[in-house]
Amino acid sequence: MSERQDAIKVMVVDDHPMWRDAVARDLAESGFEVVATAGDGEQAVRRAKAAAPDVLVLDLNLPAKPGVQVCKELVAHNAALRVLVLSASGEHADVLEAVKSGATGYLLKSASTEELLDAVRRTAVGDPVFTPGLAGLVLGEYRRLASEPAPASDADEPGAPRLTERETEVLRLVAKGLSYKQIAERLVISHRTVQNHVQNTLGKLQLHNRVELVRYAIERGLDEA
Repeated sequence: MSERQDAIKVMVVDDHPMWRDAVARDLAESGFEVVATAGDGEQAVRRAKAAAPDVLVLDLNLPAKPGVQVCKELVAHNAALRVLVLSASGEHADVLEAVKSGATGYLLKSASTEELLDAVRRTAVGDPVFTPGLAGLVLGEYRRLASEPAPASDADEPGAPRLTERETEVLRLVAKGLSYKQIAERLVISHRTVQNHVQNTLGKLQLHNRVELVRYAIERGLDEA
């Protein structure tokens, strides 16, 4: 059990007590720190703000407040929060709505325990994690969003900070849909260095998450380069 995994604080939100308890137990037994659980949307928002998890494992179908609204509110409250949706629904509309609300990944409840644990680890470091077959759908949505007029932002101003050559290179690969691990292997740099470049780029461009970052890159044709 690594120190890095021990440090990952996770919160589980699901309205089915047996399922919620089973997921929390599996995470705890694998070395994650389960800091809170919740059974409805309003409770989830309240407890997440108090417990400050690194990763929120979130069901979409919640009483009191829908999962996408929970995700939107908590990501707005804390941009560093990673949200992994764990849902019974593989409907494309649900997946895209979750991504647009700020979710980092989307896993179906049919996934194995090992797949869930791996997904939480990868979500914690910022990798997009999607059930096979959904990643292409999400990248297609990024492209569609990029074709729409974006609200004016400081990133478009003439005086916007310039990215370094390596930051641009990393951004180009993010826009192509590569995970941080794949980018690290492609550029022969460490996973942490990739994370640092992405965080620096988000800061320079005054963007908040991967969705906005990919949209920015595609708008500028970086995914075609």
